[in-house]
Amino acid sequence: MFTLMQEVAGTPIPYSLFLSIVGIVGFAAAIGIGSVAWYNSKRPAGWEGKERPDIVPKIDKD
Repeated sequence: MFTLMQEVAGTPIPYSLFLSIVGIVGFAAAIGIGSVAWYNSKRPAGWEGKERPDIVPKIDKD
């Protein structure tokens, strides 16, 4: 049992796997934050009369 624990503890996560996970999570966060910012900004030409989706929170501008 002790030998098995040494084998599992001695196996580090490969740097490329860690970097890929961080990149994917960061990309998803950027898309989410960017979508909220876009929906709360001034509407582009042709989108002036469109409704905001219910999932996007309204942010008050000061």
